[in-house]
Amino acid sequence: MSNSVVNSFPTYLPADDDHPYRTGAWRPQTKEHDATNLKVIGEIPADLDGVYLRNTENPLMPSLERYHPFDGDGMLHMMSFNNGAAEYRNRFIRTQGLAAEVEHGGPLWAGLAELPKIAKRSDGWGARTRMKDASSTDVVVHNGIALTSFYQCGDLYRLDPLTLTDMGRESWGGDFPSAGVSAHSKVDECTGELMFFNYQTTAPYMHYGVVNSARELVHYVEIDLPGARLPHDMAITENYSILNDCPLFWDEELMKRDIYATKYHREMPMRIGVIPRHGASTEIKWFECESTFVLHWINSYEEGEEIVLDGYFEYNPSPTISPDADINAKMFRFLDLHALESRPYRWRLNMRTGAVREGPLSDTITEFGMINMRHLGRPYRYVYNAIPVKGWFLFDGLIKHDVVSGREEKYRFDEGVFGSEVVMAPRGDAGDKNLAEDDGYLVTFTTDVNNDSSACLVFDAQNVGDGPVATIELPERISSGTHSCWTGAAQLIHGV
Repeated sequence: MSNSVVNSFPTYLPADDDHPYRTGAWRPQTKEHDATNLKVIGEIPADLDGVYLRNTENPLMPSLERYHPFDGDGMLHMMSFNNGAAEYRNRFIRTQGLAAEVEHGGPLWAGLAELPKIAKRSDGWGARTRMKDASSTDVVVHNGIALTSFYQCGDLYRLDPLTLTDMGRESWGGDFPSAGVSAHSKVDECTGELMFFNYQTTAPYMHYGVVNSARELVHYVEIDLPGARLPHDMAITENYSILNDCPLFWDEELMKRDIYATKYHREMPMRIGVIPRHGASTEIKWFECESTFVLHWINSYEEGEEIVLDGYFEYNPSPTISPDADINAKMFRFLDLHALESRPYRWRLNMRTGAVREGPLSDTITEFGMINMRHLGRPYRYVYNAIPVKGWFLFDGLIKHDVVSGREEKYRFDEGVFGSEVVMAPRGDAGDKNLAEDDGYLVTFTTDVNNDSSACLVFDAQNVGDGPVATIELPERISSGTHSCWTGAAQLIHGV
C-alpha cells in the first residue's frame, strides 16, 4: 500500500496529553486517507458487496475545562467491498462547530461535563444548547446518502457513502426541524422511510417525525412528556414507532441553576410510548414498565396483539461511587457497562389491554447490539453484541446471541485489541426469501494498542467463533468509536 494521506489537520491537544479517553485506544487521528491495495490476511468473500461505515469521536480541540469522550469531533470511517476487493477512507465531518473552532484556534463551546455558561459563544446546538454539534455519534444511510448525527440533537451531515465527499447539511426541502434530530433515527429498508425524534429542555419536550424515501418531511408531531428527558434511542415495527420516557434525566432543581447533571428516579417506572408510524400525538399509547434506563434498543416487531420490544436493561443505571473519587471516576462510571449491569431484555406490550410482560433474555453483560437490518421492525432471531471491557468504554469481543434458543457464541480479540460496533452484511439479493437470517458476514474495525495498528475484520456470521475469514490492514491506527451501519450495494444509489 502506497502513501494514502489526502489531508492532514493541525491538532490543538497538548503534546503530553494523558487524558484516558484521548490516549491508548482512544488516541485521535489528524490524517485523512484514501487507501487501496490493502494487505489482506485470509480472503475477502467475493459476495460481500457494500459499505461499512463507522462514526468516531476524534477530538482536535481540548476542552474548555473538562473533556468527556462524547465531546470529540466526528470522524467517519468507511470500508467498501466489491468482488473480493476493499477500499478504506476516513474523513472529519465538516461541521459548522469544527470549522468555527479551527478558525478560532481553540475550543468555543462547553462539553457534556461542563457548565454551559463557560462557553465562549452564546449560540450552539444540543438539547440543552451551547454545545458543539460534533455529529460524532451515529450514522445511517437514507436515500443513498450517509447521514451523521449528534446524540443530544443537532444537524444531520450528508456524505457520499463511497467517497465520503462532504455534501453539506440535510435540509429536507427547508423543513428540517429547529430542534434538530437525535442520533438513532431508523431507516426502514422496505419502505425507504426514515423515522426520527428530538428532545429539548423546554416544552414541547419531544417531537417525532417521518421522512419519506424522497427526503420529504411528511410527518412531524409533538410528544407530550411531563418534563425534560434524556431519550437516546427509538425502535420501529412495520406499523408503529416506539419512544421512551426513562426515569434517568437532568435534575430539575439543578437545571434552574443552569447545571446539567442526571438523576435516577428509582421510584418512577420507565414509560414506553407506542405511536402509529404516521399517527397523531393523541394516538400514542404509554406502557409503564420496571424502572430502568435503556441506552439502546435491539429490535421490535408485532406479534398478534402485542408489540415485542428488545433492548438492554440497566440493572444499576446510577452506580454508586466514593465521594472522594476524582471527577474522572465520577464521570466515567456511566460509561462502564459492567457497573451499569446492562443485559439483553424483552418487553411485551399488549396493544389491546395495556398489559406489560417483561424479563431478561440473557444474564450476559453486553450492549451495542446489531441485527440483520432486513429484519428491522420485523421478527428476527439473531443479535450481534459487543463485549464490554470492565471499567472502560471499550469492547474486547463480540457475541452472536440467538434470542429464540438463548444460545450465545463468542469471539474474543487478542489482549490489547479493541473492536467496534459490529454490522451484519447479509449475503445475496435482498429479495431472496430463502436466505437465512444469519447467512452473511460480520464486519468491524479493531484498534491494536500493542502493535500501534488497526484492521477491518470480516467474519462468517454463521461461524463467529471460528474467527475472521479476512483481516484487512488499515493505513494507520484509528481511534475507538461508537456507532456504525452496513449498506448493501443496492442501497448505494446516490441521492440528491
